[in-house]
Amino acid sequence: MFTHNKRLQYTVRVAEPNPALANLLLEQFGGPQGELAAAMRYFTQALAEDDAGRKDMLLDIATEELSHLEVIGSLVGMLNKGAKGRLAEGVEAEGELFRSLQGNGCSSHVTQVLYGGGPALINSGGQLWNAGYIDSIGEPTADLRSNIAAEARAKIVYERLINVTDDPGVKDALMFLMTREMAHQKSFEKALYAIEPNFPPGKLAGMPEFQEMYVNTSQGDGDMRGPWNSDDNFDYVSDPDAFTAVDGGDGVPGVGLDPAEERLVAAMAARTASDPGSNPVTGIELGKAEGTMEKTTKVTMSADGADDTSARDA
Repeated sequence: MFTHNKRLQYTVRVAEPNPALANLLLEQFGGPQGELAAAMRYFTQALAEDDAGRKDMLLDIATEELSHLEVIGSLVGMLNKGAKGRLAEGVEAEGELFRSLQGNGCSSHVTQVLYGGGPALINSGGQLWNAGYIDSIGEPTADLRSNIAAEARAKIVYERLINVTDDPGVKDALMFLMTREMAHQKSFEKALYAIEPNFPPGKLAGMPEFQEMYVNTSQGDGDMRGPWNSDDNFDYVSDPDAFTAVDGGDGVPGVGLDPAEERLVAAMAARTASDPGSNPVTGIELGKAEGTMEKTTKVTMSADGADDTSARDA
């Protein structure tokens, strides 16, 4: 069960209303890297977790993320206070009020008109929160890695939000939330490495002949070597003949068909075959005006950078 303590986890002080900033902060309220997504991710993982230690950790962090959601929601509400009152009471002329909600880069008119200035479960672009943000798969080593990445992404969003405000109270609260993402990231990483072995995820081992192969499929200018493809860590393969049909076959797909199916497939192929020797008149050719497709303009660049335009037969 849950109980609610009316004191926030971190004291929030806002210097002055700022609807534009409030709209940006919605990214951490109802966005994919936001606090609700984090809370739901860890809470659902905890319910399915069989390890007592990980279950306790996930429930602790999930509940703390809900407290962070409350902090962000409080910030959004306070930053919207002035605009909310002006909109509700209609104290300004229509044009001036609209400009205050939309002008100077402020896009908070949607949240003001639709949600009355309160924190809505949307991101800063108005996208509704959805459970598709949760990518848990039920394998602890995979989910913990995903959690580490989720906390990293959330930290980056908080950094960007800190950089767009000069309100000291807002900056302070966001710095706290960003720091807690770092602490959670550390907990998840410790929990991951407390599982031995933790790689590869799951139970099945890979095919040993391909497990250490690095395939250089993007070749040309810019090819680089590093620890991600070094000879110390991988079998580096760059020759296309060595990384195609690696199973020893001919690389041609095949399917087993019974005789009746083979006859049907052959009949279908014959019925839908294209005639490479045909040259049918098309609708474009019938509809074009006389002379419009006779020539096209070919543009080349001369040595001095000037256009050298000439015509060629189409």
